[in-house]
Amino acid sequence: MIHVSETQDEEKQIREKHGMSATRWLESLGFLGPNVLFTHGVWLGEEDLAILRKHGVTVSHNPESNMKLASGTAPVSRMLALGIAVGLGTDGAASNNNLDMFEAMDFAAKLHKLATMDPTVLPAAQVLEMGNNRRRKSPPAGPRNRLAGKGKKADIILVDTGNAHLQPMFNVYSQLVYAAKGSDVRTSIINGKVVMIDGRVLTLDEAQILRKVKEYRNRIEVSMK
Repeated sequence: MIHVSETQDEEKQIREKHGMSATRWLESLGFLGPNVLFTHGVWLGEEDLAILRKHGVTVSHNPESNMKLASGTAPVSRMLALGIAVGLGTDGAASNNNLDMFEAMDFAAKLHKLATMDPTVLPAAQVLEMGNNRRRKSPPAGPRNRLAGKGKKADIILVDTGNAHLQPMFNVYSQLVYAAKGSDVRTSIINGKVVMIDGRVLTLDEAQILRKVKEYRNRIEVSMK
């Protein structure tokens, strides 16, 4: 994973130093391949996108961070049209705050409708797929493919869709993308292990973590005086 073309200034510096875009430079180093994940990709041009497609590079789109830092708007709809796999990310707490993937889906869907002035861009089902960071489409359903995941460890979340802000439920994709929040997740299974059930985290001491957060906050406040 590598941050690439996040800001216009970054692209300018790379071009001044190497005489080419960041993507073209990485290609010249033999760095690119299907195991590479570009984070951001806000200032990728057409030549860059062609290179990503050629090497099977995946992109992580971080709409909230890009908006908060005024980095720009990544050409996500163009990437998808070219068949480049695009997932969603939250970047980090310094440029996002809450790291809520449901909000990331909401922002992504709305941002690109505004950027393209097209309300049909990035429909909810497509954004949900991006939120699951799927690198490629699943095989068609069938008797044999239903067992394709047998013996594999699961990453699963259970979402409580009975909350008032998720009613009425006409379209599950739309509600999950535009109305659901991270707090609606009641159970999480990561790599086959239950880490949260009914909203209670099993693997971390939340009370202790919150105490530590307050301690660090106080230390930062003192150091800034």
